[in-house]
Amino acid sequence: MTDKITKSESEWQKELSPEQFNVTRKAGTEPAFTGKYNKTKDPGVYTCVCCGQPLFTSETKFDSGTGWPSFYKPASEDAVDEKTDVTHGMRRTEVRCSRCDAHLGHVFPDGPRPTGLRYCMNSAALDLKPQEKK
Repeated sequence: MTDKITKSESEWQKELSPEQFNVTRKAGTEPAFTGKYNKTKDPGVYTCVCCGQPLFTSETKFDSGTGWPSFYKPASEDAVDEKTDVTHGMRRTEVRCSRCDAHLGHVFPDGPRPTGLRYCMNSAALDLKPQEKK
């Protein structure tokens, strides 16, 4: 397992754009259909914008119609952590980067096979590393 990354709020603010900071460090949400990866179909690996940890691959991305990039499984079993989120009068499962605790989005049980899960992520929390051409 990768070592945890811990930084102060001011350190994160210096490294991230205001939108990235709001989403990843303050558990914000970008407006639907506005994120740069919502419609992206480019092959590659989606990494954490805060620490660079691989989170999802383009092979598991699908168009959920929700306005946020959606994946049916993480890149590895230990890439993300999940926790119960009861904010906004709802009970949801929050998804965070297991390495730096960045808020990524939420996971829902209405995705496609083979997992039946929809990891609904914020583009502002992700950085797409293009797949190398062979």
